[in-house]
Amino acid sequence: MSHVPPAPRCDWAYFFDVDGTLVDFADTPAAVRVSETLRELLQELYHCAGGAVAIMSGRSIIDIDSLFPSVQLPAAGQHGAERRNAAGHATRHEPTQGLNLVRQRLAEAIVDKPGLLLEDKGLSLALHYRRIPSLATFVHQTMEALLPDLDGDYCLQQGKSVLELKPAGKDKGRALLDFMSEPPFAGRMPVFVGDDASDEFGFASVNELSGHSIKVGAGDTVARWRLDNVHAVEQWLRSISH
Repeated sequence: MSHVPPAPRCDWAYFFDVDGTLVDFADTPAAVRVSETLRELLQELYHCAGGAVAIMSGRSIIDIDSLFPSVQLPAAGQHGAERRNAAGHATRHEPTQGLNLVRQRLAEAIVDKPGLLLEDKGLSLALHYRRIPSLATFVHQTMEALLPDLDGDYCLQQGKSVLELKPAGKDKGRALLDFMSEPPFAGRMPVFVGDDASDEFGFASVNELSGHSIKVGAGDTVARWRLDNVHAVEQWLRSISH
């Protein structure tokens, strides 16, 4: 694996994770801040690439839009459980009926653990333990115990200091393939930039398409390239070849 991916080009198709890739992690998802410089770089890339730039995140699409308000980017939210294509058409997975009960039981399970953060994304439930990493085992045991109540419709997705109950059969790799079958992405070289376990699905799909998979930070990966951190991603974006 090389540490230096090729410079970005205007005729490629781009897919970016958000947290840990475009922006540094914060104590809570709501505390993340996006710089005007990054917004401008993404907007420049979006126009240069003819709109073939998508955000692929565990965040909801509404949340993604709040971080990048200057341009409504194509997006896959909640790990692909919801997707908005370049034409603005949105599709959304229907949550299983048991999700409301699991949401209630999860809230009750952590009521005496204020260091944990339950993030309700509508279609998925994420339990963050970044502020209190000693509770990682408790989080895993609690989420694993609730999983059977969702009748196989959901699975667990590990992230950095977070564990998530998300719809099964939905991931960033499948969302990427859907984008690549549509304009303006179709026929282009796909590039996926991500840092987390959920991004490995995207890397695998890009590798199948002989594109550029780029892992941000340390750790085992199927990605073919690596950038050291969020700052390196920003520098890489600045090197775009017009």
